Amino acid sequence: MEVERRAAMITRDALIAFEMRVKEAFLAGQIHAPVHLSGGNEEQLLNIFENIREQDWVFSTWRNHYHALLRGVPQEQLFQAILDGRSMYFSNKEYKFVSSSIVGGTLPIACGVAMGIKRLGLDERVWVFIGDMTARTGICHEVREYARGHDLPMSFVEEDNGLSTNTPTKEVWGEEKFRFFSPGYHYYRYERIYPHVGVGQFVSFG
Repeated sequence: MEVERRAAMITRDALIAFEMRVKEAFLAGQIHAPVHLSGGNEEQLLNIFENIREQDWVFSTWRNHYHALLRGVPQEQLFQAILDGRSMYFSNKEYKFVSSSIVGGTLPIACGVAMGIKRLGLDERVWVFIGDMTARTGICHEVREYARGHDLPMSFVEEDNGLSTNTPTKEVWGEEKFRFFSPGYHYYRYERIYPHVGVGQFVSFG
């Protein structure tokens, strides 16, 4: 399949090189919108995407470049979308790929898709990527409980970089580590190499 073929061509070095290309374009003033670059979690994502099939759905976050590439989205298509200012909410129905710039924004949509899949009896699954901040929000708790209670075909992937935007998650939520144990819940920890937004300057929300 074409999606699987494209995804199989993406290596750790290819992921890193793509984000470096975005960084250079950002520094050159070619991108007039925020970018949230990935880095430091290449191996973890390569392993996770080995389990995601072509017929499955992927719901991502504002930090979505790696997810889109591993989903099989052509590099040039994604890069053009970033140049057009759509880095934070790139989506492509052809590749069953959805992202949002809103914290937890994809969760209820993903839940609805999973409900439809179950009702129609389709051989598909919904994969939802969330950060450690989103994992602690009310909407995330609600969706996880609903998915578990209704046995929906959903898998959650918590990508924990230890930060809620720029503040250590422990300071924000008063806990070192939060784990939600259930079937279909995946967790990994990594150290980010880029700031929360941009390529070398932190953004202060406050």
